[in-house]
Amino acid sequence: MRNGPLRVFFYSNEGDPREPPHVHVIAGGDEAKFWLTPEVSMAYNDGLKPKLLSQALRLVEGNRAAFEEAWNEHFA
Repeated sequence: MRNGPLRVFFYSNEGDPREPPHVHVIAGGDEAKFWLTPEVSMAYNDGLKPKLLSQALRLVEGNRAAFEEAWNEHFA
């Protein structure tokens, strides 16, 4: 998914059952990772400025169900 400068994705090789569903959000060379369950929370931030980080969080929260469904379909 793309939204302005943000791109949301997960890596195809991340289906480790020990790690909960999550997405990565990048803008330029900066990246943040968000857990999707049990609720959306930030795993880490590597350079996203506060404004973009807030936008990323809102984007992930607003699309959590779709991201989790895509994760589950891909790794099923």
